[in-house]
Amino acid sequence: ETQKIPTEEVQLEIYLSNGQKVKVNILTSDQTEDVLELDLPMSWWILQPLSWFRRGGMGGCTYVRKLQEFELPYVSITSLHSPDYRIILRKSYWDTAYDSDVMEDRVGLNLLYAQTVSDIERGWILVNKEQHRQLKSLQEKGSKKEFIRLAQTLKYYGYIKFDPCITDFPEKGCHVIVGAGNNELNFHVKLPSDQMKEGSFKVTRMRCWRVTSSQVPVANGTANPSSSSKCDVKLELAFEYLMSKDRLQWVTITSPQAIMMSICLQSMVDELMVKKSGGSIKKQMQKKRQNGSFQRSDSQQAVKSPPLLDSPDPSREQVVKLSTKLSSVSLRGLSSSNSASDISSNDFHGNYSFEGIGDDDL
Repeated sequence: ETQKIPTEEVQLEIYLSNGQKVKVNILTSDQTEDVLELDLPMSWWILQPLSWFRRGGMGGCTYVRKLQEFELPYVSITSLHSPDYRIILRKSYWDTAYDSDVMEDRVGLNLLYAQTVSDIERGWILVNKEQHRQLKSLQEKGSKKEFIRLAQTLKYYGYIKFDPCITDFPEKGCHVIVGAGNNELNFHVKLPSDQMKEGSFKVTRMRCWRVTSSQVPVANGTANPSSSSKCDVKLELAFEYLMSKDRLQWVTITSPQAIMMSICLQSMVDELMVKKSGGSIKKQMQKKRQNGSFQRSDSQQAVKSPPLLDSPDPSREQVVKLSTKLSSVSLRGLSSSNSASDISSNDFHGNYSFEGIGDDDL
């Protein structure tokens, strides 16, 4: 209503990790969970979210945030009024054990394979020359499952990498590349002395975290900062971490992706809590669906089916489910370039463990 978008049938473009896209026929009032009603195994269906990402230079992309289940993807993406923002389909679970369930389905296997290839090519997963040769050999044989299983053994498999930002650890003003995965935040830090260090902060040792925003005036040449100058929003993620026994310390990350980082932390904690209680995400989502939380209520049906759509034109093209669209997507293989050589030129790559960071739970 705020955007004054009428309820009607439209095409929503959804991108895959490898840059390919599918067009899905939906209603403008369809929520994220409606768009994701796929004919896939439950573990894949519910653990596969839609996320915004913003295109960058040199073919790069920046993940902005995850779309919520109640959100209207079409309204959200069109209200941005920018072609640089797109919706991408990507897995959101962190435990690689769920990959086995996903790979039982042909479409799930293809999507996971495409995401893995994409992560390797963009340097999110570290691969040396020998590993790259083995992966290439598996590709040539068409062994997608074996390809994914080998990739699971590689460093940073399943991680999301964020854009370079600023942190106050281990020193203020340090440039850092943050990765989220394996129930941790991984730091590749460039110190003011140009020394490179690497370390990880386990989510089980974080007592709490917070996201804050502040207005930062944009320099306009005036001496008065209170003048009617434009302001940028500065986002910060800060978490209190158990560095050693009886010693907690706040660590701050200044990044436009602070909210996305926070969502990653929360989803890691949620997944750990489900496992700790003896349950599984798959069973939890099956129960949720059986209870009808994923079924449209009568009132929703009334809102989502305006008079124009109550009696559809027989000549109207039948709505094709997303899973059908995905089954026809072609997959490309690894490029001939060695991702390990690409990563080695990264200023933030190094071998270092921060002192006092262990695996003990709080």
